[in-house]
Amino acid sequence: MQTLQDLIAVVNDKLGWVLIVVLVGVAIYLTIRTGVVQLRMLPEMFRVIGESPGENKDGTKSISSFKAFWISAASRVGTGNIAGIALAISIGGPGAVFWMWLMAIFGAATAFVESTLGQLYKVKDKDSYRGGPAYYMSVGLKQPWMGAFFAVIITVTYGLVFNSLQANSIVDATATSLNVDTTQSFWLPVGLGIFLALVTGAVFLGGVQRISAWSSVIVPVMAGAYLLLGILVVAMNITEVPDMIALIVSNAFGIDSVVGGGIGIVILQGIRRGLFSNEAGMGSVPNAAATSSVSHPAKQGLVQSLGVYFDTILVCSITAFIVLLSNPVYDEAQGASLTQTALASQLGTWAVHFLTVAIFLFAFSSILGNYYYGEANISYLFKKNARPAIVTYRLIVMTAVFTGSVIALPLAWSAADVFMSIMALTNLVAVFFLGRIALKVLKNYTAQRKQGLEPVFNRDDLPGVDGIDAWDGSDEVTTRAYWEAKKDAKREAKTR
Repeated sequence: MQTLQDLIAVVNDKLGWVLIVVLVGVAIYLTIRTGVVQLRMLPEMFRVIGESPGENKDGTKSISSFKAFWISAASRVGTGNIAGIALAISIGGPGAVFWMWLMAIFGAATAFVESTLGQLYKVKDKDSYRGGPAYYMSVGLKQPWMGAFFAVIITVTYGLVFNSLQANSIVDATATSLNVDTTQSFWLPVGLGIFLALVTGAVFLGGVQRISAWSSVIVPVMAGAYLLLGILVVAMNITEVPDMIALIVSNAFGIDSVVGGGIGIVILQGIRRGLFSNEAGMGSVPNAAATSSVSHPAKQGLVQSLGVYFDTILVCSITAFIVLLSNPVYDEAQGASLTQTALASQLGTWAVHFLTVAIFLFAFSSILGNYYYGEANISYLFKKNARPAIVTYRLIVMTAVFTGSVIALPLAWSAADVFMSIMALTNLVAVFFLGRIALKVLKNYTAQRKQGLEPVFNRDDLPGVDGIDAWDGSDEVTTRAYWEAKKDAKREAKTR
């Protein structure tokens, strides 16, 4: 096991720096090309997130922008926000938080482009849509081999590796809450592993509609409660906040270093853990973005950009503040247990148990979101014969959840970093070359908004661009008449 861990660590280190160079480069490039869309159109992000969906042919509601946002948030808001940020601080020091913030701001432009592309190249799938990088690589980039490779790597990364990590964090948090040593206890990790595998399997059977329904309840409720506790901790230590911010900034540039390894470790940990949490550029979120019924692809690009801010600037920052205001011990490679200990030192031992529940629900919702990413890509790989493969995949994911409950934390995080790097690099290549098409979609959107119209897209709006399947105007949600009727109905309701 130690040899495997050492090998993964070596690969991890090399890939990590390659990823950072490409990730930062693409994010800055897209920020410039889009005219800083992630800040310029921030008010528009809030406007479109509440947009109601269209209806399926059987009369049921399609998946709205709001629900698609929470499918992606289910994957984003998980152990990366609690265990991952604590791990980044314990290894890289407070400065890791600065690089996490900076990458989130630039990465929101990448999130806009990849999610817009996910919407643009989506296909109809029963009661919803499906799409993602495998689709835009195959059709938009005209590289089917690349789409197939990405579909395999995301299925393995999210369905197996990341879900193992989520289960691992649930066990770690529960053991801290119950004061149990998992190296000595057999029944806690095994019992939790069996329970998680069975419950997740039951939810998987309901498909994307059930996953979105669960996510749109679990994530906002627990995230809201967690944010309130974090704000309470900040309020209790308000006089120390200026010093904390100063420490974050100074440590980010190698000044006032509190851990070994220098500025390189600080940058690496901040960007990596931020990427694991907000997923901007990884190619995961476009799978969720593609599920919604919207009138224009750019709407989901905007919504998912907002998701990066929600995840990193809000939830991750709260974790960082809770930890840093509690004078942590650095370089201990601690995950969720560090956040639990910090919260308990501020609010009492009951907070440990609250955080255990929060981590359980965050991680559980992440398992559901992660699972869907794999299912969408298995559907891409097997097309009409996907059903047997999906059933097999569900069983493998349940096994991975159980296995993750009993493996060591360092190995789980290292494996996650390696697979994350491979997946993100593959997606970033496609996003870079297809970015020009997303820019045309954005231009079409802003032109309609300037005319005072509700933006509606048709594939004829992009002459010369092939492979756009779902935007031929046959679906009422993509027609001007549909949106004008909705607007008229809203006006009538106001005048009554």
